[in-house]
Amino acid sequence: MARDAAHTVELANDSEFGLGGTIWTGDVDKADRMVARIETGSVFINGDVASDPRLAVDGLKKSSFGRELSSFGLYEVCNIQTVWIDRR
Repeated sequence: MARDAAHTVELANDSEFGLGGTIWTGDVDKADRMVARIETGSVFINGDVASDPRLAVDGLKKSSFGRELSSFGLYEVCNIQTVWIDRR
């Protein structure tokens, strides 16, 4: 069991995976400060981790390669090609 917020973050980050996490609390401001220290691609405060096509899905550590969904995910499936023509 976590002793405090710092210990909670430590326990959450003690994993080789980091796809998504949740923080359940009555103090949303405290949770908001914890988010930057949580090593996951997504953090949901007072809600279950859920997939939504409007939100980018990604992970850290061994959980993911790249992003899926949303406008950010489009770049993961696009091959950019540079074409240059000398018309002299």
